[in-house]
Amino acid sequence: LRRVWRERRAALLEPRYTPLVAACLCLAEGGVNLWVIRRVPYTEIDWKAYMQEVEGFANGTLDYTQLKGDTGPLVYPAGFVYIFLGLYYATGRGSDIRLAQYLFAGLYLLNLLLVFRIYCRTNKVPPYVFFFMCCASYRIHSIFVLRLFNDPVAMAILFLAINLFLEDHWSWGCLLFSLAVSVKMNILLFAPGLLFLLLQRFGLLGCVPKLCICALLQVALGLPFLLVNPMGYLTRSFDLGRQFQFKWTVNWRFLPEEVFQNRVFHAALLLAHLAGLGLFALHRWHSCAGQLGSCCGITPPASHVCPLNASAQIIFILFSSNFLGVCCSRSLHYQFYVWYFHTLPYLLWCTPTTKLAHMPKVLLLGVIELCWNTYPSTVCSSISLHICHGLILLQLWYGTAPTPVSHTPPPSRKPTAMSKKAQ
Repeated sequence: LRRVWRERRAALLEPRYTPLVAACLCLAEGGVNLWVIRRVPYTEIDWKAYMQEVEGFANGTLDYTQLKGDTGPLVYPAGFVYIFLGLYYATGRGSDIRLAQYLFAGLYLLNLLLVFRIYCRTNKVPPYVFFFMCCASYRIHSIFVLRLFNDPVAMAILFLAINLFLEDHWSWGCLLFSLAVSVKMNILLFAPGLLFLLLQRFGLLGCVPKLCICALLQVALGLPFLLVNPMGYLTRSFDLGRQFQFKWTVNWRFLPEEVFQNRVFHAALLLAHLAGLGLFALHRWHSCAGQLGSCCGITPPASHVCPLNASAQIIFILFSSNFLGVCCSRSLHYQFYVWYFHTLPYLLWCTPTTKLAHMPKVLLLGVIELCWNTYPSTVCSSISLHICHGLILLQLWYGTAPTPVSHTPPPSRKPTAMSKKAQ
């Protein structure tokens, strides 16, 4: 600590000090979460409905179309049911709200540790930025310990899967990735990036077993419901066409409600999402551009498989894949902030940053936080959020532009006296 005090400027700016700063922030966050739980009133939104939905399963109901709560029918896959069934029993059938809050505070700290481990591996973000990622976000603390949503559960499992990918445990990582999808489908926004990485790492045939792991876990988790009413389970838990309520939208408040609900608008967003993924895959993700054909071959030679030992490459592909999906989302509700909040520092600082560029990036984080803390959302907050997203996309595109390869041969040098003697 004495050494850090002497080098306090470096401790704030040098990524090598991330573990120490992370330890201090995790200790502080423990206190912050306890203070929030004890001082800020709990707000009931979905917890009671979650408990009603899993209570139906606990009572023997296996027809997914019959599982419902006060907010409507159950619309999450089976992994959600099992995890929240555990919380149902741990909290006295959902009645002990304070215990549930403490459990979610523990989940918050676990999620933070997993995120910090990722940032330690990538070694890109200056440590001072993590103060904004932790203590400065009222909305994230609210989502975890005051609202008890299922989104943080899914994201914590996802970050555990990403840590396994960084350790080259791809099978276990795919298993946990699929488990996260079974809690909430927003995890599928990371799926294009993961598929790209699997193809790059293992080739076409090599990635098939990994995809089978993801699919088999979904079948195993949903099997009790699939045996009773397979179509009911699939249409309820994987309903990609579900309509969102305009009153909760954060990102499209400036549109008329009829446009917001229009299927043509939804199709345009989907096309924009696919186009963005294609452009990033071809021009930004593909660091081994000349080897993709070999990577997608039936039996790619080992020398042609793109090495993925660089943690930064894996994280950039996964985080940018998710961010593209968030930018093109049909609607963002307040709890959806946790989908990408912890990835924002990496997305902003993964590109080369001059001294003068640090302040605008911090300002972007602040404006995004302000947009998500404006309730109800306004035309101004909604437009501001899109502007911030657009600026991040621009710096991801231009800041990661591939270095042009020079095809001019190097100038020939005249042999020196030593080389003549050697010849």
